[in-house]
Amino acid sequence: MIRRRGRSTWAPGRSAAPVGLLRFRVDYPRRGRRGPARFLPSWRQLLGLVLLGFAAVAGLVGWVYATTTIPDPNADAQAEATVYYWADGTQMVSTGPVNRQSVPLSEIPLSLQNAAIAAENADFRSDPGFSVSGLARAAVNVVRGGELQGGSTITQQYVKNTFLTQEQSVERKLRELCLAVKLSRSRSKDQILQGYLNTSWFGRNSYGVQAAARAYYGTDVRQLDPSRSALLVALLKNGDLHDPALGEEHRRRAETRWRYVLDRQVELGLMTREERAAYSVFPEPRPREVANGLAGQVGYLVDAANKDLRNRAGLTPEALGRGGYHIRTTFDRAAVERLRRAVEGAADEALDPALRAADGDVQFGAASVRTADGSVLALYGGPDATRHFASNADTAGVPVGSAFKPFVLAAALEQGDAARGEDRAVAGSGLLDTAVPPLAGVDEVTSSGTLALRRALVRGDPDAFRRLGSAVGPRQVRNVAIASGLLPHSMAEPDSSFALGTSTPSAIRMAGAYATFAREGRRTAPYSVASATYRGAPLEGLERPGGRQVMAPQTARELTRALRDVAVDAVDAGTLRSLGPIAAGRTDDGDRLPAAWFVGYGEELSTAVTVFRSDSEGGGLLPLDEPVTDTAGRGDTLPLRVWSTYMKADREQASTERTRRGL
Repeated sequence: MIRRRGRSTWAPGRSAAPVGLLRFRVDYPRRGRRGPARFLPSWRQLLGLVLLGFAAVAGLVGWVYATTTIPDPNADAQAEATVYYWADGTQMVSTGPVNRQSVPLSEIPLSLQNAAIAAENADFRSDPGFSVSGLARAAVNVVRGGELQGGSTITQQYVKNTFLTQEQSVERKLRELCLAVKLSRSRSKDQILQGYLNTSWFGRNSYGVQAAARAYYGTDVRQLDPSRSALLVALLKNGDLHDPALGEEHRRRAETRWRYVLDRQVELGLMTREERAAYSVFPEPRPREVANGLAGQVGYLVDAANKDLRNRAGLTPEALGRGGYHIRTTFDRAAVERLRRAVEGAADEALDPALRAADGDVQFGAASVRTADGSVLALYGGPDATRHFASNADTAGVPVGSAFKPFVLAAALEQGDAARGEDRAVAGSGLLDTAVPPLAGVDEVTSSGTLALRRALVRGDPDAFRRLGSAVGPRQVRNVAIASGLLPHSMAEPDSSFALGTSTPSAIRMAGAYATFAREGRRTAPYSVASATYRGAPLEGLERPGGRQVMAPQTARELTRALRDVAVDAVDAGTLRSLGPIAAGRTDDGDRLPAAWFVGYGEELSTAVTVFRSDSEGGGLLPLDEPVTDTAGRGDTLPLRVWSTYMKADREQASTERTRRGL
């Protein structure tokens, strides 16, 4: 290497190469320029920088794309509400931290699908998952100092809802773009559209179109017409800003956006002008619901269904809390309403808390069971599940009193000797040694023991049943009661007073046990869940409970005859006779227990009603008659009023239905 005048030259025979061939020289600062001009890049340098930038971005995108895999959906996107349905399949209530019920695309009207595509992503069916023009607009917005937003396709929005977070950052947007492309190549457009419509937020705490349809129109999404579908799509822009119920300004925004969604469909050929002309009136949604969905009787119904799911399907409260269950109950909405009106009507007539403070402590509980299969049609658990939490229909803390006597009678009849025509237990109880006055309409019975029992049951003779219970044996009475359907943990200690009804079964179980008498001794456990699914898969263990013969049919028939005598002797006998053949048991005046019961059944329903008075401070039971001493009716007649009013309303409804059907 030879340097001359500051320059280096290459000498032949030397191994070194010319410096100009070894080093890329960047002419910067630029030679031949003086002052600040030396720092101004040439157009070639600017072009090189731009190309280098594009190459770096392309390399980064390529690297992110290559290293990005489609992850599992995040927990929020998978979270769904647990939905309870009435027996007819209509929705009762949705519970859980996320109000979402995913539905297949086949249940989403085509008009709603088209509206979403028209308003949100017209090229959805053909794009690769992203929009070049949309990305350009987003980039310009960033350059101008705006937020990093806009330009998202339906696929990108689905990716954001399902796999990513809602943060606005370059990294998140880049991953969103790569995931959108990969998702478009691995899933069909219908799958992506279905996911998008099931994960998007529509305001009113509703995620997905099914929850939105319920929140805004009180119906299932499949029943929406194009006009209402357009409003739901308008809410995708921002549910809070476009909810008409939030004020006049919100309504104007909603109507403007609604018209745009419809007009845009016409513009894209997804709707004809004639079809568009049919939807000129704004589809006003229903008001926002502020009340808790579990208010009134619904909370008690949900509690009963959850308990049934736990007992039959092993479903824990923790599992239910995760959501995603669709539960069809046996509850009949109209029957629940009839029972509520019957209770409130009786309470309004007999109780006056303003006049007697003690009346405010009186509580009602009731349950109605279909005798044919044990399905629970209606409950009354209290005035409001959000204020009075424990269900009076399912509580095991109220003594049943004389309504327990049929189980004593059943135990005695089961021990009877048919060949002798006389019940051994009755003979041993001393009942036949007591003169029993004749009872109109029943003296044709051939067995003197059975006749004596029926007379004692109608007249509410506690001494007779105390002696009978001792003769039969308290444990045998207990076994018969449990076999009929009462739960072991609700049974009192089998002592000398056991036959008088010191046990505390629930109204549900009493109605179910009396239904065993109605089915001639064949017991079917009461149940309140007809079926359930988890994310579309049916739950096992919820088959209809099978029946089991637990007492002789003749015993059950004799019980029914005896209980019909009780019904005829009731205070409201006239009303009961109008209902047809009714068999019923009730508490008697001499029970001296802080509760009153009336349990009865006809051809189709077995219904139990209890009334009691509890201490609001200590929680114990108080004498029932104290608050109603000065009223037109006694405390022990209140259950009968509720029962007869409910059964009469049920009979009238059945008659109306037969007339409507032309039967």
